[in-house]
Amino acid sequence: MNKAQKQRGNIVLHKDSYDGQDCIRIDYADSQVLASMLSQDAGVAAVVNGSGYILADVFNLSDFYDRYSPHAYIDYSRVYVKHPKPKREYTLPKGYLELLEQKRYSPSTVKTYKAYFSDFMEYHKGRNIDRLKVADINSYILYLVNEKKISVSQQNMRINAIKFYYEQVRGGKRQYYGGITRAKEYKSLPEVLSRDEMKRILSCLENRKHHCMISLIYSAGLRRSELLNLTPQDIVSERMLVRIMGKGKKCRYSLLSEKVLHELREYFKEYRPQRWLFEGDTPGEQYSASGLVKILKEAADRAGIKHRVHLHMLRHSFATHLLEQGTDLRTIQELLGHNDIKTTSIYLHVTSSHKSSIPNPLDTLDDS
Repeated sequence: MNKAQKQRGNIVLHKDSYDGQDCIRIDYADSQVLASMLSQDAGVAAVVNGSGYILADVFNLSDFYDRYSPHAYIDYSRVYVKHPKPKREYTLPKGYLELLEQKRYSPSTVKTYKAYFSDFMEYHKGRNIDRLKVADINSYILYLVNEKKISVSQQNMRINAIKFYYEQVRGGKRQYYGGITRAKEYKSLPEVLSRDEMKRILSCLENRKHHCMISLIYSAGLRRSELLNLTPQDIVSERMLVRIMGKGKKCRYSLLSEKVLHELREYFKEYRPQRWLFEGDTPGEQYSASGLVKILKEAADRAGIKHRVHLHMLRHSFATHLLEQGTDLRTIQELLGHNDIKTTSIYLHVTSSHKSSIPNPLDTLDDS
């Protein structure tokens, strides 16, 4: 634990009752600073025996978080109730969804195509989409680029969703949308965490499930969806491997850390997942992707890391750290599940091990 962590307190929120009324109990671990703040907080009904109490019907988690998060790490998992988002109704032509499923597109691609093609139909509401011209489609995409400011990758995905209907569902010829140049996405170098940053993040994950998830992503080089789709049977302990169903339904194996295996066994005893390796509050339900993002972000904040940290950085860090310790590129390609070794070779531009041994020309000027 670093100095900054020691200076901040810890708050755990619980549902409780006080003086016959439903309350939120605030446990603050004997912090004098927090005790003083709570005693002066007009919204706090009482501070008794090392805990504060706020009436449940006036408690606002967002307001409370804003007031106290600068002074303490707040665990609100025991009082937070997830409200399900209303399901969006999609307008799709007959055969569109059926063909996506028949061709076994991944669930994420199906979800994206449904949303994007439904948007396309909504934009052309009142018109027969089978009679639209290439110019109409070009105009729609240009509207999204210029007015909605969609990203490069989203532009290409929306074109693919439209092409799927006209070329696959309707059986039309392959069409080039002449007014649209397929945008080329800028290929930046992968963002990577240092070994020290990775160690600090892991040290800030006290919850066993959270620690297992982040450790497994990093130690096996997983994508977010790959972690969430793991089942207990995918941990092949006798061979020290993790079985992964990756992009395009391609199965591969990656490394299983001995440390992670030990922790997973303890995690399994505690949580007893039913279907997925990592489940949410409802047994048998996958852990949420947004929840996983939040876990990493909050751990990085607690670790004192100032730059942006995202889940895919753990996969990049796995590959880079392997390369720096001498693992050959072909092996890393297999572990990551890349089709082309050119994709893997980008990590050669990131690793610093060979660069640090190169003499700087300024330092060698006196030798000539």
